[in-house]
Amino acid sequence: MAGGHYEAAIPLFQRLETNFPFGVYATQAQMEVAYAHYKSADQAQALAAVERFIKLHPNHPQVDYMYYLRGLINFNDQLGFFSFVYSQDPTERDPRATREAFAAFKALVDKYPNSKYAADATERMSYLINAMAQYEVHVANYYYRRGSYLAALNRAQDAVTNYTDAPAREEALFIMIRSYDKLGMPLLRDDTQRVFALNYPDSYFLNPNARGDAPWWKFWSKGGAKAAPKDAVQ
Repeated sequence: MAGGHYEAAIPLFQRLETNFPFGVYATQAQMEVAYAHYKSADQAQALAAVERFIKLHPNHPQVDYMYYLRGLINFNDQLGFFSFVYSQDPTERDPRATREAFAAFKALVDKYPNSKYAADATERMSYLINAMAQYEVHVANYYYRRGSYLAALNRAQDAVTNYTDAPAREEALFIMIRSYDKLGMPLLRDDTQRVFALNYPDSYFLNPNARGDAPWWKFWSKGGAKAAPKDAVQ
């Protein structure tokens, strides 16, 4: 494990657990197997190992780490979420991993609010909320470009209603304005435009020549929290 040979380490930990199931290292070996699968990018096996541990040891003093690891497994799977922005139609991307990562981190924070992983999990949850909101915006844009203005309006409204603090809310409101205009609903268009101008007076969408901040989702790779799951199992 220390040398990074995770696939080679897995059967050795499994053998340890099999030969000494009631020893002091058995539960440790189970945690190491989950982590090794995670580092080997074997998501299915990693999740299976995590779920097995939680089921067998719900009261283990380090079970909070396993909840955290479950979130990390799904979180890393969704980090490629925005690869589709320019190369793949947004409706072809399944946001399931994003939702599952959020649910896993939320379970950790709800069950173990004093866990040393709770703060990082909370920060990742905020990131994931933004990701889910951005997905709704991309789908709304997809419908708008194809002339399905009512569908675009509905998806943009979902983003505005369900993700009130997400950066994507700005673009969602702008899509609503354009959709109302295309649908021939000037009163709702003007009402939405007033809300938009009040909340985002310097919006890039009102002044395309303005230089905005870097995309919010780049935050994680550059300045966000970094995972250090091994700290819990040593």
